[in-house]
Amino acid sequence: MTTGSCLCGAIRFAIDGELAPIQICHCTQCRKAQGTPFATNIAIAKAAFRILQGGSLIAGYESSPGKQRMFCSRCGSPIYSRRDALPDIVRVRAGTLDGPLATRPSAHFHIASMANWWTIGDDLPRYERGGGKKR
Repeated sequence: MTTGSCLCGAIRFAIDGELAPIQICHCTQCRKAQGTPFATNIAIAKAAFRILQGGSLIAGYESSPGKQRMFCSRCGSPIYSRRDALPDIVRVRAGTLDGPLATRPSAHFHIASMANWWTIGDDLPRYERGGGKKR
């Protein structure tokens, strides 16, 4: 089991089972939502994700049709996102997880829209968009 929380600690959650690899997303929406050059996401089966406390503080924003970004209404920490098209999956923000993680990043996505002031300094696969054309 892996646990996590928002910045203020009001929202706490748990993930049962092993974590999938971390996906690094450089799309404009992720950059804006995180305030950073990329977001680090882990796809989790919805059934393995449990809110332990603070569920009433979770707020959502529909950043594009069918996509909700969920965050703490008290401190603003992004917690996870979900898509109507993938109802059984949530994408948890890796930075909210507690302690050391065994999982590692697997690839960079949406590098066609990455911040021009950031340099990727690793050998991970790079995709122009979602998982399509590799660069």
